[in-house]
Amino acid sequence: MEPKTGWFRDGSCRTDAQDRGVHVVCAKVTQEFLEFSKARGNDLMTPRPEYAFPGLKPGDCWCLCAQRFAEAAEAGVGPGVKLRSTEQGALRHVGLEVLTEHSVD
Repeated sequence: MEPKTGWFRDGSCRTDAQDRGVHVVCAKVTQEFLEFSKARGNDLMTPRPEYAFPGLKPGDCWCLCAQRFAEAAEAGVGPGVKLRSTEQGALRHVGLEVLTEHSVD
């Protein structure tokens, strides 16, 4: 809830058909991941008040796009994953072994 995350900004990594990014991986972000995401065109560090987005810092938990998590994991910069808070639908995009390898809970 700090920062308030999720497609619905309700603190839950759940999704619906409108969520093209499939924000279902509950991650504890690292500096390496944040820099990787920024290099891919998604700056998660800079606050965007117009979207009620405070900007993330290392250690924050955030619902990530499943595909971005998979890219980061493949590049060796995948952040930690809170498996209990990750939606099961993430398995359509990321293997359970990869998620488990990055587990922090």
